[in-house]
Amino acid sequence: MDFPTALRERRTRLRLSQLDLALRAGTTQRHVSFIESGRSVPGRNMVVRLAESLDLPLRERNALLLAAGYAPAYPESGLGDAALAPVREAIGHILRGHLPYPAIVVDGGGGLVAANDAYGLVTEGAAAELVGPGRNVYRLALHPHGLAPRIRNLAEWARHIVARLDHQTELRDELAACVPELGPDDAPLGFAVPLHLASSRGELHLMTTITTFATAVDVTLAELKLEAFLPVDAQTAAALAAYSGNM
Repeated sequence: MDFPTALRERRTRLRLSQLDLALRAGTTQRHVSFIESGRSVPGRNMVVRLAESLDLPLRERNALLLAAGYAPAYPESGLGDAALAPVREAIGHILRGHLPYPAIVVDGGGGLVAANDAYGLVTEGAAAELVGPGRNVYRLALHPHGLAPRIRNLAEWARHIVARLDHQTELRDELAACVPELGPDDAPLGFAVPLHLASSRGELHLMTTITTFATAVDVTLAELKLEAFLPVDAQTAAALAAYSGNM
């Protein structure tokens, strides 16, 4: 995709006018119009400013720079690189610190990077090919050989999962087929989408939180997400504590 088309596509996707983008980027609507029509060729700094003004993920900012003929501005390290050693240590510390509750770290595509021991209670009984580092946690959640048979509110939870896959169209389309219809008696969700999961410790009632490295300027680091599972009730908290205590 050429740069004018790429910029216009991302701007319209965010429902911003040319004037809105110009004000954010500190330029004029006329200049943005000229760039999108191909009548003006922006410099590298302007491309970076436009990408920042669109609040694009770092990977998309690099893609815009490449489309404009410039080298990427943001590095993409391997998670095993020496430069990210402090990140790996921090991830391990956070995962251990979240015990006795399950927690995982996933990459930008939903691939499992790391998990704490309590996550084993969430994944128990799932097919081996769906579990472990590099496996997609969204597919695990909805696959008939994954968690789906144990999720008591699958219709609600499946919609929550699929809604998070807007930029992964192939996976979204695959998993959309796993979403059952909501029943007429399905209750309102309340303050958060719950996960009601059958387990060997009884039914678990969980909610999730997601944490990111907000100041990251490395593509790999910026795409990592820590997803922590928290108990909604005392019974679930006790079950998780008992499970972790026996590991």
